[in-house]
Amino acid sequence: MNLTKEQKETKMVDAQAGPADVTLDPPSRPAEGSAVDAQAKRIDAENLNIYYGDFLAVKDVSVKIHPNKVTALIGSSGCGKSTFLRSLNRMHELIDGARVEGRVLLDGNDIYARNMDPVLVRQQVGMVFQQPNPFPTMSIYENTAAGLRLNRRKMKKTEMDGIVERSLRGAHLWEEVKDRLDKPAGGLSGGQQQRLCIARATAIEPEVLLMDEPCSALDPIATLAIEDLINELKRRFTIVIVTHNMQQAARASDYTGFFNIEKSGDPGELFEIDETEKIFSNPTRKETEDYVSGRFG
Repeated sequence: MNLTKEQKETKMVDAQAGPADVTLDPPSRPAEGSAVDAQAKRIDAENLNIYYGDFLAVKDVSVKIHPNKVTALIGSSGCGKSTFLRSLNRMHELIDGARVEGRVLLDGNDIYARNMDPVLVRQQVGMVFQQPNPFPTMSIYENTAAGLRLNRRKMKKTEMDGIVERSLRGAHLWEEVKDRLDKPAGGLSGGQQQRLCIARATAIEPEVLLMDEPCSALDPIATLAIEDLINELKRRFTIVIVTHNMQQAARASDYTGFFNIEKSGDPGELFEIDETEKIFSNPTRKETEDYVSGRFG
Protein backbone atom coordinates (compact mmCIF):
# COMPACT_ATOMS: atom_id res chain seq x y z
CA MET A 1 0.00 0.00 0.00
CA ASN A 2 1.38 3.41 -0.98
CA LEU A 3 1.14 6.07 1.74
CA THR A 4 0.94 9.81 1.27
CA LYS A 5 3.56 12.02 2.92
CA GLU A 6 1.05 13.05 5.58
CA GLN A 7 0.20 9.42 6.36
CA LYS A 8 3.90 8.60 6.67
CA GLU A 9 4.42 11.51 9.05
CA THR A 10 1.48 10.35 11.18
CA LYS A 11 3.10 6.92 11.42
CA MET A 12 6.36 8.61 12.45
CA VAL A 13 4.58 10.29 15.36
CA ASP A 14 3.25 6.91 16.51
CA ALA A 15 6.70 5.34 16.30
CA GLN A 16 8.37 8.09 18.32
CA ALA A 17 5.88 7.92 21.16
CA GLY A 18 5.76 4.17 21.61
CA PRO A 19 3.26 1.38 21.17
CA ALA A 20 0.89 1.93 24.08
CA ASP A 21 -2.70 2.91 23.41
CA VAL A 22 -3.13 5.42 26.21
CA THR A 23 -6.01 7.63 27.23
CA LEU A 24 -4.70 10.84 28.73
CA ASP A 25 -6.89 12.64 31.22
CA PRO A 26 -5.83 16.28 31.17
CA PRO A 27 -4.98 17.79 34.56
CA SER A 28 -7.15 20.64 35.73
CA ARG A 29 -5.65 24.08 35.28
CA PRO A 30 -5.93 27.10 37.57
CA ALA A 31 -7.95 30.12 36.61
CA GLU A 32 -6.46 32.62 34.20
CA GLY A 33 -4.19 35.06 35.99
CA SER A 34 -2.91 32.58 38.58
CA ALA A 35 0.68 33.28 39.52
CA VAL A 36 1.86 29.69 39.13
CA ASP A 37 0.36 26.32 38.29
CA ALA A 38 0.34 23.82 41.15
CA GLN A 39 0.38 21.03 38.53
CA ALA A 40 4.07 21.64 37.75
CA LYS A 41 6.22 18.87 39.19
CA ARG A 42 9.49 18.69 41.07
CA ILE A 43 12.15 16.30 39.78
CA ASP A 44 14.71 14.56 41.98
CA ALA A 45 17.57 12.59 40.45
CA GLU A 46 19.28 10.29 42.93
CA ASN A 47 22.70 8.72 42.26
CA LEU A 48 21.94 8.57 38.55
CA ASN A 49 24.40 6.75 36.30
CA ILE A 50 23.64 6.63 32.58
CA TYR A 51 25.15 4.01 30.29
CA TYR A 52 25.33 3.34 26.58
CA GLY A 53 26.20 -0.33 26.56
CA ASP A 54 29.21 -0.68 28.85
CA PHE A 55 30.20 2.98 28.49
CA LEU A 56 29.38 5.15 31.49
CA ALA A 57 28.30 8.46 29.95
CA VAL A 58 27.05 10.32 33.03
CA LYS A 59 28.21 9.55 36.56
CA ASP A 60 26.42 9.79 39.90
CA VAL A 61 24.15 12.79 39.40
CA SER A 62 21.99 13.80 42.35
CA VAL A 63 19.97 16.99 41.90
CA LYS A 64 16.67 18.61 42.83
CA ILE A 65 14.87 20.48 40.05
CA HIS A 66 12.34 22.94 41.43
CA PRO A 67 8.76 23.30 40.12
CA ASN A 68 7.77 26.46 38.25
CA LYS A 69 11.41 27.38 37.79
CA VAL A 70 13.79 27.32 34.82
CA THR A 71 16.92 25.22 35.34
CA ALA A 72 19.67 25.64 32.74
CA LEU A 73 22.32 22.98 32.16
CA ILE A 74 25.63 24.29 30.81
CA GLY A 75 29.00 22.75 30.00
CA SER A 76 31.28 21.82 27.12
CA SER A 77 30.16 19.56 24.29
CA GLY A 78 30.24 15.89 25.23
CA CYS A 79 29.95 16.40 28.98
CA GLY A 80 26.59 14.67 29.34
CA LYS A 81 24.10 17.56 29.52
CA SER A 82 21.78 16.32 26.78
CA THR A 83 22.16 12.70 27.88
CA PHE A 84 21.04 13.66 31.37
CA LEU A 85 18.19 15.78 29.99
CA ARG A 86 16.88 12.89 27.87
CA SER A 87 17.01 10.57 30.87
CA LEU A 88 14.41 12.77 32.59
CA ASN A 89 11.69 11.46 30.26
CA ARG A 90 13.34 8.20 29.20
CA MET A 91 14.02 9.42 25.65
CA HIS A 92 17.57 8.06 25.82
CA GLU A 93 16.08 4.55 25.95
CA LEU A 94 15.32 4.88 22.24
CA ILE A 95 19.06 4.25 21.68
CA ASP A 96 19.97 0.55 21.72
CA GLY A 97 21.89 -0.48 24.82
CA ALA A 98 21.03 2.63 26.85
CA ARG A 99 20.22 2.10 30.52
CA VAL A 100 20.33 3.87 33.87
CA GLU A 101 21.19 3.05 37.45
CA GLY A 102 19.70 5.16 40.22
CA ARG A 103 16.34 6.91 40.38
CA VAL A 104 14.50 9.83 38.80
CA LEU A 105 11.52 10.89 40.89
CA LEU A 106 8.66 12.97 39.52
CA ASP A 107 6.96 14.32 42.64
CA GLY A 108 8.14 11.20 44.46
CA ASN A 109 7.23 8.65 41.77
CA ASP A 110 10.16 6.81 40.19
CA ILE A 111 9.82 7.11 36.41
CA TYR A 112 12.05 4.03 36.05
CA ALA A 113 9.90 1.81 38.25
CA ARG A 114 8.96 -1.52 36.65
CA ASN A 115 5.28 -0.61 36.45
CA MET A 116 5.89 2.83 34.90
CA ASP A 117 4.92 3.10 31.22
CA PRO A 118 7.50 5.25 29.35
CA VAL A 119 4.73 6.56 27.09
CA LEU A 120 2.94 7.97 30.13
CA VAL A 121 6.23 9.43 31.35
CA ARG A 122 6.65 11.31 28.06
CA GLN A 123 3.13 12.66 28.36
CA GLN A 124 4.00 14.14 31.74
CA VAL A 125 7.49 15.26 30.75
CA GLY A 126 7.43 16.87 27.29
CA MET A 127 10.43 17.71 25.13
CA VAL A 128 11.44 20.32 22.57
CA PHE A 129 14.49 19.48 20.48
CA GLN A 130 17.46 21.45 19.18
CA GLN A 131 16.27 21.61 15.58
CA PRO A 132 12.65 22.63 14.99
CA ASN A 133 10.94 19.40 13.93
CA PRO A 134 7.36 20.02 12.83
CA PHE A 135 5.91 17.58 10.34
CA PRO A 136 6.41 19.75 7.26
CA THR A 137 3.53 18.60 5.06
CA MET A 138 1.02 18.43 7.89
CA SER A 139 -0.93 21.59 8.54
CA ILE A 140 -0.16 23.99 11.36
CA TYR A 141 -3.40 22.90 13.03
CA GLU A 142 -2.62 19.20 12.75
CA ASN A 143 0.93 19.73 14.01
CA THR A 144 -0.41 21.41 17.13
CA ALA A 145 -2.99 18.67 17.66
CA ALA A 146 -0.65 15.77 16.86
CA GLY A 147 0.02 14.83 20.48
CA LEU A 148 -3.66 14.99 21.38
CA ARG A 149 -4.59 12.68 18.51
CA LEU A 150 -1.73 10.34 19.31
CA ASN A 151 -2.91 9.95 22.88
CA ARG A 152 -6.30 8.85 21.54
CA ARG A 153 -8.18 11.55 23.40
CA LYS A 154 -11.75 11.66 22.18
CA MET A 155 -13.07 15.19 22.06
CA LYS A 156 -15.40 17.37 20.08
CA LYS A 157 -14.02 19.47 17.27
CA THR A 158 -14.83 22.62 19.23
CA GLU A 159 -12.78 21.37 22.18
CA MET A 160 -9.86 20.49 19.92
CA ASP A 161 -10.10 23.92 18.29
CA GLY A 162 -9.94 25.56 21.71
CA ILE A 163 -6.85 23.62 22.78
CA VAL A 164 -5.08 24.36 19.49
CA GLU A 165 -5.83 28.07 19.80
CA ARG A 166 -4.81 28.20 23.47
CA SER A 167 -1.55 26.35 22.76
CA LEU A 168 -0.67 28.61 19.82
CA ARG A 169 -1.51 31.70 21.87
CA GLY A 170 0.66 30.37 24.68
CA ALA A 171 3.51 30.01 22.21
CA HIS A 172 2.98 33.58 20.92
CA LEU A 173 2.15 32.22 17.48
CA TRP A 174 -1.61 32.51 17.14
CA GLU A 175 -1.76 36.00 15.64
CA GLU A 176 0.83 35.03 13.02
CA VAL A 177 -0.88 31.83 11.86
CA LYS A 178 -4.61 32.09 12.70
CA ASP A 179 -5.53 32.75 9.07
CA ARG A 180 -3.48 29.85 7.67
CA LEU A 181 -3.98 27.00 10.11
CA ASP A 182 -4.65 24.66 7.19
CA LYS A 183 -1.33 25.49 5.50
CA PRO A 184 1.75 23.21 5.76
CA ALA A 185 4.01 23.89 8.73
CA GLY A 186 7.03 23.71 6.45
CA GLY A 187 6.20 27.22 5.21
CA LEU A 188 6.94 28.80 8.60
CA SER A 189 10.24 30.46 9.50
CA GLY A 190 12.68 28.69 11.80
CA GLY A 191 11.61 30.69 14.83
CA GLN A 192 7.94 30.11 14.06
CA GLN A 193 8.56 26.38 13.62
CA GLN A 194 10.23 26.18 17.03
CA ARG A 195 7.32 28.01 18.65
CA LEU A 196 4.98 25.59 16.86
CA CYS A 197 6.93 22.70 18.39
CA ILE A 198 6.53 24.31 21.82
CA ALA A 199 2.79 24.67 21.18
CA ARG A 200 2.63 20.99 20.18
CA ALA A 201 4.51 19.96 23.34
CA THR A 202 2.33 22.04 25.67
CA ALA A 203 -0.99 21.08 24.05
CA ILE A 204 -1.06 17.77 25.95
CA GLU A 205 -0.53 19.67 29.23
CA PRO A 206 2.68 18.09 30.55
CA GLU A 207 3.94 18.97 34.00
CA VAL A 208 7.59 19.32 32.96
CA LEU A 209 9.05 20.71 29.74
CA LEU A 210 12.56 19.76 28.62
CA MET A 211 14.33 21.87 25.99
CA ASP A 212 17.55 20.69 24.33
CA GLU A 213 19.29 23.82 22.98
CA PRO A 214 15.98 25.23 21.72
CA CYS A 215 17.54 28.38 20.26
CA SER A 216 20.77 27.07 18.74
CA ALA A 217 19.36 27.12 15.17
CA LEU A 218 17.64 30.52 15.53
CA ASP A 219 18.66 34.11 14.86
CA PRO A 220 19.02 36.59 17.79
CA ILE A 221 15.53 38.05 17.42
CA ALA A 222 13.87 34.62 17.37
CA THR A 223 16.09 33.58 20.29
CA LEU A 224 14.86 36.47 22.43
CA ALA A 225 11.26 35.60 21.56
CA ILE A 226 11.80 32.02 22.76
CA GLU A 227 13.49 33.25 25.96
CA ASP A 228 10.54 35.54 26.70
CA LEU A 229 8.23 32.60 26.08
CA ILE A 230 10.22 30.37 28.46
CA ASN A 231 9.88 32.99 31.18
CA GLU A 232 6.09 32.93 30.76
CA LEU A 233 5.82 29.15 30.47
CA LYS A 234 7.47 28.58 33.86
CA ARG A 235 4.25 29.77 35.50
CA ARG A 236 2.67 26.59 34.14
CA PHE A 237 5.55 24.12 33.87
CA THR A 238 8.81 23.06 35.41
CA ILE A 239 11.39 23.79 32.69
CA VAL A 240 14.86 22.35 32.13
CA ILE A 241 16.96 23.66 29.24
CA VAL A 242 20.35 22.69 27.85
CA THR A 243 22.29 25.59 26.37
CA HIS A 244 25.80 26.49 25.23
CA ASN A 245 24.88 30.18 25.40
CA MET A 246 26.12 31.61 28.71
CA GLN A 247 24.13 34.82 28.22
CA GLN A 248 20.98 32.81 27.62
CA ALA A 249 21.47 30.78 30.80
CA ALA A 250 22.02 34.00 32.75
CA ARG A 251 18.96 35.68 31.24
CA ALA A 252 16.45 32.87 31.13
CA SER A 253 17.08 30.59 34.12
CA ASP A 254 16.52 30.63 37.87
CA TYR A 255 19.01 27.82 38.55
CA THR A 256 22.08 26.74 36.58
CA GLY A 257 23.89 23.42 36.69
CA PHE A 258 27.42 22.99 35.33
CA PHE A 259 28.35 19.64 33.78
CA ASN A 260 31.98 18.80 33.13
CA ILE A 261 34.44 15.92 32.62
CA GLU A 262 37.72 15.48 34.46
CA LYS A 263 39.58 14.36 31.34
CA SER A 264 38.85 12.99 27.89
CA GLY A 265 37.07 9.64 28.05
CA ASP A 266 35.72 10.19 31.56
CA PRO A 267 31.97 10.29 32.22
CA GLY A 268 30.20 13.59 32.56
CA GLU A 269 29.47 14.82 36.07
CA LEU A 270 27.34 17.57 37.56
CA PHE A 271 30.08 19.64 39.15
CA GLU A 272 27.84 22.32 40.63
CA ILE A 273 24.28 23.61 40.66
CA ASP A 274 22.95 26.71 42.36
CA GLU A 275 20.91 29.82 41.80
CA THR A 276 21.92 31.32 38.47
CA GLU A 277 23.09 34.62 39.96
CA LYS A 278 25.51 32.78 42.26
CA ILE A 279 26.82 30.49 39.53
CA PHE A 280 27.72 33.46 37.37
CA SER A 281 29.00 35.77 40.12
CA ASN A 282 30.45 33.58 42.87
CA PRO A 283 30.54 29.85 42.01
CA THR A 284 31.85 27.38 44.56
CA ARG A 285 34.15 25.43 42.25
CA LYS A 286 37.04 26.85 40.26
CA GLU A 287 36.10 24.74 37.23
CA THR A 288 32.70 26.47 37.13
CA GLU A 289 34.31 29.89 37.39
CA ASP A 290 36.73 29.06 34.58
CA TYR A 291 33.89 27.90 32.33
CA VAL A 292 31.47 30.78 32.87
CA SER A 293 34.30 33.29 32.51
CA GLY A 294 35.32 31.79 29.15
CA ARG A 295 38.68 30.33 30.17
CA PHE A 296 37.70 27.01 28.58
CA GLY A 297 34.79 25.40 26.77
